[in-house]
Amino acid sequence: MIDELPMVLPAEGLPARVRVHEVGPRDGLQNEQAIVPVEVKAEFVRRLVDAGLRTVEVTSFVHPRWVPQLADAERLFPAVAGLAGLAGHEGDAAVRLPVLVPNERGLERALALGAREIAVFGSATESFAKANLNRTVDEALAMFAPVVARAKEAGAGVRGYLSMCFGDPWEGPVPVERVVGVCRRLLDLGCDELSLGDTIGVATPGHVTALLTALNEAGVSTERLAVHFHDTYGQALANTLAALRHGVTTVDASAGGLGGCPYARSATGNLATEDLVWMLHGLGIDTGIDLDRLTATSVWMAERLGRPSPSRTVRALASRSADSPRNTTGPDSLDSHKEQ
Repeated sequence: MIDELPMVLPAEGLPARVRVHEVGPRDGLQNEQAIVPVEVKAEFVRRLVDAGLRTVEVTSFVHPRWVPQLADAERLFPAVAGLAGLAGHEGDAAVRLPVLVPNERGLERALALGAREIAVFGSATESFAKANLNRTVDEALAMFAPVVARAKEAGAGVRGYLSMCFGDPWEGPVPVERVVGVCRRLLDLGCDELSLGDTIGVATPGHVTALLTALNEAGVSTERLAVHFHDTYGQALANTLAALRHGVTTVDASAGGLGGCPYARSATGNLATEDLVWMLHGLGIDTGIDLDRLTATSVWMAERLGRPSPSRTVRALASRSADSPRNTTGPDSLDSHKEQ
């Protein structure tokens, strides 16, 4: 057992429960230099689910030329698809396995394998839209329109990612009103949820509050918003807390702090799921996540990547639980999932 856990001291004005949208298998591993074997990816997903993550973004059905690290989507998704819909402990939601699709062809591939939740990935700035999608913002939204419409017709849920919501490496600070405008257009296309991305990690709590306030004033309900912070300047947890105080209850994070962005070199790792969970549990906020198992999972993945996890919480807890019996019997006892 881990011999150190946060003291629980709830704070007023915060949600009772937060849904963690785990992006490690997709957003985390897409930025790796080496190609991670599909068997390792599948086991990573299984271990994350076993640790209590109910939403795990598995992969992207993108052309292999764009992101070769995710070229195995057709092999990976069927290997873990049996986890979707599994119920967790009492009160936990069923497991969700969303995938990213860049266009109609990607959607066709995902739906053919049984994906029931998809995501599209847009940009609030022209520079990043051209770098990431080779299109203008308007052209990208036009490309997404039939994707979202067909996904909804097929009964799939749709998430819209919006990158560069706070700053852009080419254009600098991004005006709040521009972000609001693109958010409204994504919702008008039919997206069920929007994830606001701080792709290069330059946001600060005041900026986060200002954007969320402006979105509310434009008629965007907080219930339809998620936040996705990178920790470039060490602001990810502070920004998350600002979002929670505003009523946001869905937070993106990556196990072990894996990830970045292959199209924005100044983007560093995502907010580590363990760091997020440590803070949330200390605030008395329920996540349904077993921090012990999650930490062991990130240590396991870090060993396979050949480097230590950048997560401070992983490093601290792993060093304290190295001799714990549970460290060898927790995430490894996944036989019930391996036949799925």
